[in-house]
Amino acid sequence: MRTLFLSGCAAVIFLAACQQPTSEAKPDDYTAKGAITLSIPEMKTKMEDGNLTAEKLVSDYIDRIKTVDWAGPQIQSVLTLNPNAISEARRLDQMRADGNILGPLHGVPILLKDNIETTDNMPTTAGAYALKDNLTKRDSPLAAGLRSQGAIILGKTNLSQWANFRSNDSMSGWSALGGQTKNPHYLDRNPCGSSSGSGAGIAAFMGAGAVGTETNGSIICPSNANGIVGFKPTVGLVSQQYIVPISSSQDTAGPMTRSVMGAALMLDAMDNQTTDYAAQLDEAFIAGKRIGVMRFAQGSNGDIQARFKAATEKLEEMGAVLVEIETFEPDTENFWGKSFDVLKYEFKATLNDYLADTPETVTARSLSAVISFNQDVADKELSLFGQDILETSDEMGPLTDQDYITKRGDIQRASGPLGIDKLMAENNVDVLISPSGPVAGRVDPINGDVWPSWAGAGYLAAVAGYPHITVPMGQIDGMPIGLSFMAGKGEDAKVLSYGYAYEQATNHIKAPEYFPSAESNDGIARAMARKKD
Repeated sequence: MRTLFLSGCAAVIFLAACQQPTSEAKPDDYTAKGAITLSIPEMKTKMEDGNLTAEKLVSDYIDRIKTVDWAGPQIQSVLTLNPNAISEARRLDQMRADGNILGPLHGVPILLKDNIETTDNMPTTAGAYALKDNLTKRDSPLAAGLRSQGAIILGKTNLSQWANFRSNDSMSGWSALGGQTKNPHYLDRNPCGSSSGSGAGIAAFMGAGAVGTETNGSIICPSNANGIVGFKPTVGLVSQQYIVPISSSQDTAGPMTRSVMGAALMLDAMDNQTTDYAAQLDEAFIAGKRIGVMRFAQGSNGDIQARFKAATEKLEEMGAVLVEIETFEPDTENFWGKSFDVLKYEFKATLNDYLADTPETVTARSLSAVISFNQDVADKELSLFGQDILETSDEMGPLTDQDYITKRGDIQRASGPLGIDKLMAENNVDVLISPSGPVAGRVDPINGDVWPSWAGAGYLAAVAGYPHITVPMGQIDGMPIGLSFMAGKGEDAKVLSYGYAYEQATNHIKAPEYFPSAESNDGIARAMARKKD
């Protein structure tokens, strides 16, 4: 039996303020106001016009993190603040005053998931005590790219520990160093993993944009659950160097924001290409396009189906030709078992390589050593769930094993050439759509993640390594739900434009209300109460 031990207030070196939630506060007490509610494009315009400074933005975000993320409702989305953020904002403001603009993100505060390295005085921990002293003082290429366009690295976000690749009984959004990230729409709801802090933090206005990472759903799912835009690029488009890894074949970082234009501006800085994604966004992009509607992935929830139906009707109104796709099954035996094995093979190999290159302050320098380290600090690390995925991954062989090579080939063919590519070719469509995921369930520290019947087909884009965007599609009893667009390898600009056109036509994004639970919603509370004659 697992002993309940929530460590949200234990790591005071990361959480500079840690107070009990204010039970008397009403949900609207935490409503964000002022410049921090602007989208990245809106911030850019105001700073260009001289009506906003980077120092003001950074100061306001830090105040909000201290009062709403670390205190108040304790969203716990931000694990660490950059101690140099204010001085960097002042430097960039002076550069702007001098007429020296680095790029479209000049002065924009960005959060990074805490598995991404930067030169700032912040460790890269993956939420684990084994990496709490992992202060590498080196910029990942994506962080360097953001800086080159003028972005300010505001801090690091909490995450599902080890990017949710530690236990089959894990809780999405929980890490030993950061505690449990909360969904700001309903605080007892799952923020989804593993980029949970990035999703919840942007939804709750803790930064202008955030970077998440995905292996299988970890950008799309928290963006869906928290009601923001999330974009998973083609694998390889954004360098994975100096990011704590899971999978060499599926890992990618991507932007998580409150607008598609903001995501495109971030991707322009993060990628290693010369494509100008923001310049290619087109409100009229959907007109005349053939869209494959993946009915097989719409799930069984009638409310999700209703929102999806409304979305398809809107797409038709915008000039799209809809093509119904009723069925699909991965064309390989035991797809999910093979997929899991591939990740375990790659996790062992890539994590061992990463840990061997960490500073001497990190004592656990292999996966085996991490397992032993966790056993030594079990009261902190293993109190809620175990580390069975770490243990079974450590039993895998090298990446030269034929078993790995065969399974990787099987699942990539089934999701790419025989999956997304085949669905698009056989139905003569330009893009595929589905709901992005289910409505998030409650956080359950006893049973771990308990999800309702799934909706969406994000696994296809994840395993194939193809681009995928989720854009808000509406709400169900105050909880957000997203619409997914996905297409073939390298069609990132196209997928972004589909998301942009739909977003501009619908504007479904909704600020969270910080209800303690669904029962705090008056309508739901009335429906659940015993009726009296």
